[in-house]
Amino acid sequence: MNGLVPAIIQDARSKRVLMLGFMNKAAYKKTKEEGKVTFYSRTKDRLWTKGEESGNFLYVTEILKDCDKDTLLIKAEPAGPVCHLDQDTCFGEVNNGSIDFISDLQNVILDRKEKMPEGSYTTKLFTKGINKIAQKVGEEAVELVIESKDDNDDLFLNEAADLMYHLLVLLAARGFSLDDVSGILEQRHK
Repeated sequence: MNGLVPAIIQDARSKRVLMLGFMNKAAYKKTKEEGKVTFYSRTKDRLWTKGEESGNFLYVTEILKDCDKDTLLIKAEPAGPVCHLDQDTCFGEVNNGSIDFISDLQNVILDRKEKMPEGSYTTKLFTKGINKIAQKVGEEAVELVIESKDDNDDLFLNEAADLMYHLLVLLAARGFSLDDVSGILEQRHK
């Protein structure tokens, strides 16, 4: 293919395939050096960094070669819609699951733990310490159990959200994340 290899771009979080492009050695090198996906554009006949015009860069998290070493899988975090038609993917798929927000929330909680901004409820919890955070998890768990026995779906889901939030804070306070919990569940599943 005249020195070009296909590069499949996958969202590092959602695992959804975002697009396909082609790279030559120079595009690969620039991608590695800058951490932004750069392709060789066959139509423009030049290197092209995805997002250079739109600002919707693809930030590289990992690059893998297939078993034949003739195709790349690039895991990236998109900074906006990937497709030139302003769609999330070049295949017309939506790339946002509500579960993704939990990762974003976890990152906000970690940021609060590090920066401890005044006026933040999360900061107040971290300031009160692990015992208070653990107590809140227990309270929210009991409230969820109580609401599970009633027919009010709105209250039930709100209590589930409260429990999830406080669990994320507790995990962060202990230096863990949902990835750690997921790893345990994955081990148990085998």
